[in-house]
Amino acid sequence: MKKVSYLIVLLIVALLTSCETVVGVDLNEAKPKLVVDASINWVKGSAGNEQLIKLTTTTGYFSETIPNVAGAVVSIKNSAGTNFSFLETPNTGEYVCSTFIPELGEIYTLTILYNGQTLTATETMIAVPEIDKIEQEISPGIGNAQDHIDIKTFFTDPGNSNDFYMTRVQTDINAIPEYYVTNDEFFQGNQIFDLYMNQYLKAGDSVAVKLFGISERYYNYMAILTSLAGNSSGPFSTPPATLRGNVVNNTNPDNFILGYFSLNEVDAALYVVQ
Repeated sequence: MKKVSYLIVLLIVALLTSCETVVGVDLNEAKPKLVVDASINWVKGSAGNEQLIKLTTTTGYFSETIPNVAGAVVSIKNSAGTNFSFLETPNTGEYVCSTFIPELGEIYTLTILYNGQTLTATETMIAVPEIDKIEQEISPGIGNAQDHIDIKTFFTDPGNSNDFYMTRVQTDINAIPEYYVTNDEFFQGNQIFDLYMNQYLKAGDSVAVKLFGISERYYNYMAILTSLAGNSSGPFSTPPATLRGNVVNNTNPDNFILGYFSLNEVDAALYVVQ
């Protein structure tokens, strides 16, 4: 009996030791691509003159840092030919302009000169209605789940055009904001609400809401992006198709650019859960 017990102990030790073996996974890394974060946001009631564009590159899956891009020449020009230069803040990948002039309905062209390539994108600055109100309601849990608090952000569509909207919600309980997009196809001229649900939301939590007016093309882009983000099946699942934005590489079209150039009027509100 003692001999059998000894063999069993050895077997258990071997199994436990094997569980601690580090397995190295070789992942194919593509050549880094430029990522353009050029969201020009004009918050209602502000001058809108201070704007920022951030340039980075893609990196390996296990990398803990995102490489910044230095040495680019970044500018935006309006339809009248007025040029707004974005100057680089050293070692940050951030390009800043303090003299930008936002104008609703105006067409702007972004130009980036980087690494011998010329990149451009054209968009229109889109208006947004004011946030009418933010309300909360209790939704019953399903099955054994507890009841939870839902947040509704209401705004009124102007009704004289086809309009598209994006809502950004940041709470105390989520480090990363959540985005939602909607359109007025079934709500022309009526009040619309966006719904934010989180089972961990509780009294006293702050909910920061931003409502953006966006173009139809940006709406389609964000709808696909949020869908891909919500349907991720883990790091080793089949990767989704690369989502391209509106920034064009005029020098080398095969070396496509990631990211988007958008110009949006924004309304913002802060709600404290009751």
